Amino acid sequence: MKILYAIQGTGNGHISRAREIVPLLQQYGELDLLVSGTQAEVTLAQPLKYKFHGFSFVFGTNGGVDKWATYKIMDMPQLWRDMHSLPLKEYDLIINDFEPVSAWACRLQKIPSVSLSHQCAFVSPKTPRPGKWNYGEWLLKYYSPTTHHIGFHFERYDDFIHTPVIRSEIRNLQTSNLGHYTVYLPAYDDKKLSKYLNETNVQWHIFSKRQKTVSQIGNVQIFPVNNEGFNNSLASCEGLLTGGGFEGPAEALFLQKKLMMIPMQGQYEQQCNALAASKLGVPVMQAIDDSFVARINHWIKEDNKVWVDFPDETAQIVDNMVQRFAR
Repeated sequence: MKILYAIQGTGNGHISRAREIVPLLQQYGELDLLVSGTQAEVTLAQPLKYKFHGFSFVFGTNGGVDKWATYKIMDMPQLWRDMHSLPLKEYDLIINDFEPVSAWACRLQKIPSVSLSHQCAFVSPKTPRPGKWNYGEWLLKYYSPTTHHIGFHFERYDDFIHTPVIRSEIRNLQTSNLGHYTVYLPAYDDKKLSKYLNETNVQWHIFSKRQKTVSQIGNVQIFPVNNEGFNNSLASCEGLLTGGGFEGPAEALFLQKKLMMIPMQGQYEQQCNALAASKLGVPVMQAIDDSFVARINHWIKEDNKVWVDFPDETAQIVDNMVQRFAR
C-alpha cells in the first residue's frame, strides 16, 4: 500500500500530532510525507517527499495575524502549480491534516481523501461555536476540503470526533511542579509580555517564535521554540498560558496543569477552541489589556485545574481509517 500524509505547517500543532501518527502509518506500507506552510519550528524525524509554500498566515505581535506580512508571502500562482503537480493517482490512501495543496489537488483530480485533523471536527454542527456566524466558517469548510472526516476535539461532540491525540513523548513525561508558568503566545510581542508578567511574583518561561537565544528579563526567561525544551518546561510547570490553539492546551490538560487561554484576535477557529475549553472550566481572556495583570494574579492564586479523560486510541483510529478508506 502507498500512502500520502499531507500536513499543515502553519504553527506547530499539526506537525506535533504527526510525530505520533507517522510511525503508525509506516506499519501499513510505503508512506510519503507532504508539508506546506511557513510558520512551524517543530520538525518531523522522517524525510519529506514534498515541501510546498502553501497558504499560511503570519503571526503578528499584538494578538492577531499580521495581515500585511501574510499578504506579502502569498504566492497564488505557485499554489496553483503545486496543486497540479502532485501525482495523486499512485496513492492508495491520501490523509490530510488541514493541508490545502493536496486537498485541492484531490478535488481537482476527483480522488477521495480523508481529513485526520482537529479542524474537520467543525464539519459537525454540534461542535461549539460562538453564536454569531463568522466568515471563518467558510475558511474551515473550503481551506482544505476532503471527502471523509476523522476529527479531534476536547470532547466527543459527534460520532466521527475523537478526543485529542496525545503524543507518546507527552504521555511518558515525568511531571513535577517547580512553580514556574510556561507561556506560548506567538501572536504577542515578547517584550510586551515580559513587561506585564514582571508585575507578578512567579517565574515565567516564554517560548518565542522570534527569539534565537535564551534571555532573561526580571522573573521572565525567554526561550526559542524548541520541542524538547517546551515539553520539559510544560512537564515541570504549575500552569500553561497560551493561545486558542488545540494541541498545546490538550497536552496541558492531559498533564493536569492549570491552563489559561488567550485566543488570537480575528482567528475564528481559536475563538471556537477557547469557547469549547471554557465549557470544560478553562479560564479564557480575550486580549492583553489593562486588566491583564489582575486576572493573571487571580489565576495564579486559584487552584482551578480541569480534569479530562484523553485515552490513548490513536493506533486504533489509524487502523480503522486504513481499513475503511484505503482504495
